[in-house]
Amino acid sequence: MVMIREFRIVMPISLEEYEVAMIYTTMKMEQQSLTSREVEIMENLYFEDEFLGNGQYTSKIYHLQSKLPTWLKTFATKSSLKIQEEYWNAYPKSKTVIKCSCFNQCLLTIETVNKADNGCSENVFGLSDELIAARKVEIIDITSIEKDYWSKIISTTKIDFSAFKSKRTGRGPLLKGWQDTCKPVMTSYKLVTVDAPIWGVGNRLEETFQASQRALLLESHKLCFALIDEWFGVTMDQISEIGNDKDLHQIAKKRL
Repeated sequence: MVMIREFRIVMPISLEEYEVAMIYTTMKMEQQSLTSREVEIMENLYFEDEFLGNGQYTSKIYHLQSKLPTWLKTFATKSSLKIQEEYWNAYPKSKTVIKCSCFNQCLLTIETVNKADNGCSENVFGLSDELIAARKVEIIDITSIEKDYWSKIISTTKIDFSAFKSKRTGRGPLLKGWQDTCKPVMTSYKLVTVDAPIWGVGNRLEETFQASQRALLLESHKLCFALIDEWFGVTMDQISEIGNDKDLHQIAKKRL
């Protein structure tokens, strides 16, 4: 059975800022947690799509066997535990498709629509009545502290946002109900669909993929706001020039 979740991550930044902010944050996360041997860039091409628009297509292979739970490793050899990611980026929309080499039948699809609101928009993906009935909607609060397995594995951002204030923008702290009062504000809507048609373990795999994706979304967006004084004011041209840790450090240093 296909499992559908719609995650809504509200952010105290503008829609225009979010594009640079998340690219910067994603690059920083990859540089901190992945080695060059763990990521292979297969393709990087321009694309055109009727729904998404025009943008950049990227194909990557992740070798993440060291980060998977023990029970999952028992189903395959080390060499077969590879994650293939296809990413169509046409901001403010995007689509990601993730496949695991040891579970060829499994498919994780993440569709994204970013909007300048506080998470109140309904059916931004244009779903049918049947899919709306099947989906589960959850608003992810970046100030929350989670204690589930995947959050413990992925989470590294320990900042208390109820006491955090950006030096460069003056934004924060984020107190109870901040989503309804802060300006600027925007929401990243993520429709996560998991299909794991494997008898006996399919449901467990779907739950695992959804839980890990939720934890990753929470952590990346926590870090995004925590790094606001680094990425604020950075341009897309500067982002395109980033190639290593030193570049990230130098760009952040110039902005402070």
